[in-house]
Amino acid sequence: MTIHGQCLCAKTDRLTAYLADSAANTGIAVVVCPGGSYSWHDMEYEGKQVAQWLQANGINAFVLKYRVANISAYVVGYRVIGLGNKYPDMLTDVEDALTYIHRHADSLQIDPDRIGVMGFSAGGHLTMMSFTHNRTAVKPAFLCPIYPVVTMSDKRYTHPRSRRGALGVWRQWNKAMQDSLSIEKHIPADCPPVFLVNCVDDPIVKYRNSELLDSALTANNIPHTYLQYRTGGHGFGASENKGTEESQQWKKECIQWILSLNQ
Repeated sequence: MTIHGQCLCAKTDRLTAYLADSAANTGIAVVVCPGGSYSWHDMEYEGKQVAQWLQANGINAFVLKYRVANISAYVVGYRVIGLGNKYPDMLTDVEDALTYIHRHADSLQIDPDRIGVMGFSAGGHLTMMSFTHNRTAVKPAFLCPIYPVVTMSDKRYTHPRSRRGALGVWRQWNKAMQDSLSIEKHIPADCPPVFLVNCVDDPIVKYRNSELLDSALTANNIPHTYLQYRTGGHGFGASENKGTEESQQWKKECIQWILSLNQ
């Protein structure tokens, strides 16, 4: 793990930490999962800028560079023969991140019961999987999927590129695998609170993905906040320049929501 560019964790260099100043530290931590169709990472708008925004609000942020297929996989086609990163590699990475932060909570000045996950687009899908598919004893206390990929089985709304990135060239057509990674079908009764955001004019991930998740959370009586904006598109992250004035409101709303959970 790195803090401001310096490695902390000998086990992996996938986690970069932005720790809040001691005087402002709320003790809350968030693992940040940038988007990129499970094929690359938007480390600027959905990684670094998100972490700096959280850090400025007293929240410790940890940007996760989870394993993805990589763009080269589609150029050279090596995944056709079954090689390359694919599910559950990215799930293992977010599980490892949560476990690491939990284990080192004292030295990082973090409350081990106040660790959440936030992600964007495909990273929003991974955010939900960090609880719904988690195979460890360390579970996130809250989840913030932002314009997330949700379904991998509903052909009306599936984002094919993310499904291919997660499952691989051949498994993307396996109905059982599609169902297994469709978040709306796997909301457990003990799911933690969720903060969900998307825009109706999203040109990349169809906005109905978030509506499917909202409906599933409601059906399972999971406390959650769903903000659906008319404008903003996709990929705005924590940028002050991308999206619209309407969609940029999500940051203020999200900080208030996170803090309200921990009062």
